[in-house]
Amino acid sequence: MPAIDSVGDALRRAGMSSEPAAPQRNASGTLAEPPRPLMRELPPADPFPIDALGPVLAPAARAIHDRVQAPMAICGQSVLAAATLAVQSYADVELPIGGKRTKPLSGYFVTIAGTGERKTEADFHATWAIRKHEQNLRKKYDAEAASYANDKIAWDKAREAAVKKAKGDRAATKAALERLGPPPAPPLAAMITSTEPTFEGLTKQFSNHLPSLGIFSSEGGQFIGGHGMNDENRLKTASGLSGLWDGDPARRVRAGDGASLFPGRRITTHLMMQPDVARIFFQDHLLLGQGILSRILVTAPESAAGKRMPRPEQEGTDEVIKKYGSLLLRIFERPQPLVAGKTNELEPRALPLSENAIELWYRFVANIENSIGPGGDLEAIKGLANKLPEHAARLAAVIELVGDINAPEVSADTMKAGITLAEHYAAEALRVFEAGRVNHDLLLAQRLLDWLHRHWKESAVSLPDIYQRGLNAIGDQATARKLVGILVNHGWLVPMIRGAIINGRRRREAWGIVKEA
Repeated sequence: MPAIDSVGDALRRAGMSSEPAAPQRNASGTLAEPPRPLMRELPPADPFPIDALGPVLAPAARAIHDRVQAPMAICGQSVLAAATLAVQSYADVELPIGGKRTKPLSGYFVTIAGTGERKTEADFHATWAIRKHEQNLRKKYDAEAASYANDKIAWDKAREAAVKKAKGDRAATKAALERLGPPPAPPLAAMITSTEPTFEGLTKQFSNHLPSLGIFSSEGGQFIGGHGMNDENRLKTASGLSGLWDGDPARRVRAGDGASLFPGRRITTHLMMQPDVARIFFQDHLLLGQGILSRILVTAPESAAGKRMPRPEQEGTDEVIKKYGSLLLRIFERPQPLVAGKTNELEPRALPLSENAIELWYRFVANIENSIGPGGDLEAIKGLANKLPEHAARLAAVIELVGDINAPEVSADTMKAGITLAEHYAAEALRVFEAGRVNHDLLLAQRLLDWLHRHWKESAVSLPDIYQRGLNAIGDQATARKLVGILVNHGWLVPMIRGAIINGRRRREAWGIVKEA
């Protein structure tokens, strides 16, 4: 067998040449107008500013990238989200507005990447400290649960005895119960993250869980398609999460359980989504109107598929990942600042900006304000843009505290880093929201075109072929005809006046498929 000289030779031998197909010609033999793309191509992704993550998180992101070969943005987003969950208990950032308002450090992160981008593997290494902390919490819980069970039985028996001894005398009964004191408190649950909670479930957790929680999922579709985001609960979940991001107490009112108020709680999320799921999420008019999307920091990196060649990881990669994980674990296991007499209500300290950081922050606020007016660069994402200065301060505070959990203030250098990250998220939001504004019919037409090119073996197609054998989303003749009309207008389908024989059947109405632009 002759040797194959190149990849191109191999493809040609298999009938899969990577060279452009021959130009399409019309009936007279002259060149036809080439088909037009259905949608304007999005600009390339904004490179994730890894250096802005600081001396702890930047090396960790690079080490995970070296090990996993996932896009750098996925690695950066993963370590930043994990670090935010770690430090959000210990401080609120103090903004130089309205008498020095303090804001939580909570962050809502979304990473958009397709199948095969190694999202799960990158997140696995970035969240090692979270899993280890939960493991340690379970050991502590198991030890405390047995003691609590015994203590609760002893308290119940003592209560019965006190009531019995009082012999129905109300004053004596009350005095005896007050001497007995309140019942023992059960140990807090040994879990700080979940993947797809409803907001009602989340508020239930706040009564017997630690006050700092996370929603982390490498399959964000589970959350978007879950019970908490269905038609009945979507507004409630979005409003509740928005309030927690703002630092409002979580509220729960139920006829059977009464009303509950949970101040001093913090939540960070990191959802990794497939592009199709993200499109649904960011197109949702209810979420746009409610405001949750302005609290989300999104990145959507270019695919790394085809660029990941097998190679040994660099010397020192393992050490850097372990050092990063150990540092986060030490932060997680510090005593949390709690309100006196409370077991799970946070009282974080205020972390101010330094004088130089305040100057940078004011300058950033002015730049944003100049960009959100009519015709401004950020007009299309005005909701997010209005919150960018706050996002920048939160991000800067996270990076500061990861470097030194006892830091007295946010330095100017760290504030620059927070602003750099905020600008990245603004650039990515412009891209994602631009994609989200694409007409639904165009999106479905693009999916049909992809199916015709990749899966349909005939050179022509009919309406029954499309709605009976094609995509599940196209289940009737009217939808199929509308999409065919779009593809005809863009030059991807050509009407066959005399019909055609397709899959052995004569079709009076058929369209030839243009395979290449």
